[in-house]
Amino acid sequence: MAVNVASEWLNACAGCEISILNTGERLLDLLAQLNFVHIPALVDHKYYGQLGDGTTLEIPEATVGIVSGGIRNTEHKHVLEEMRKKVKLLIAMGSCACYGGIPAQANMFNQAEVFDKVFRGCASTDPAPNPEHPNLPKWTAACQALDEVTQVDLAIPGCPPHPDWIVDALLAVLAGKTWSLPERSVCDTCPVIREKKSGGGSIKRVLANAEFNPEEGLDKMRCLNEQGVFCMGPVTLAGCCGKVGVPRCVHARTPCRGCFGPVRKGAKPMVDMMGALTSVGLDPKTLVDRRAIMNRYIGAHGYLTVVPARPVR
Repeated sequence: MAVNVASEWLNACAGCEISILNTGERLLDLLAQLNFVHIPALVDHKYYGQLGDGTTLEIPEATVGIVSGGIRNTEHKHVLEEMRKKVKLLIAMGSCACYGGIPAQANMFNQAEVFDKVFRGCASTDPAPNPEHPNLPKWTAACQALDEVTQVDLAIPGCPPHPDWIVDALLAVLAGKTWSLPERSVCDTCPVIREKKSGGGSIKRVLANAEFNPEEGLDKMRCLNEQGVFCMGPVTLAGCCGKVGVPRCVHARTPCRGCFGPVRKGAKPMVDMMGALTSVGLDPKTLVDRRAIMNRYIGAHGYLTVVPARPVR
């Protein structure tokens, strides 16, 4: 008998839903065991009835709920809370759902600053007043991860999550087993050469190229941080590459940006990353906008907040 699954996307881009489709042939094996009763990103299913004549939010009951995206407004919060009521097991899928993702970078600014930038301070947009309408959902105080609002039973990080982990997690749920990724860093799975020192004290510009021979394998390339190219590998959870082993970004000779989030819950990636940089002779102060870059995907859970203005002396 197939297990009913309900899926929702909140403050997200649909990349996680594309990852579900990218499971490929393994999805065929799963579909025989799953019955998607609600997945708006892929199947037409309205919140308030197919004709819009309902008066309450309609999410069918299901055994498993999958939610991508974080919480940025009251509608997101309402949908998530309704999903939690209707499902027995809730999965946070993707880094936005797990950690706030890129949208949580906005947590460094108050609402007035964000709205002023978006509606009046953007070079590609004609200046306009803030949108106001009774039916528009209100912004929440911050962009939140799902577990800051309700109980989450299982988390699949990534931007987007690798299809391997989506399938493995669902198969574990169907078998009544627990699932989680091992607490290993990207560096633990990275085959590059490490000499534990850098060539200088300054970090290179973000768009600077690494030095490598394209004819040689990764095991012949020197560690990016040791080259002065900022890489979040030391403090980022391994697994972006699925079961292949070699980190996706590093495989393309580009540095890890931290999309898989912290190695373990409660870690402080910014503090740990600054230690990793100094250990190879790099000065963290030479990294432009380091607070935002070191917390690029994890701005929820209080990692990024509005910093009070310093008093004028």
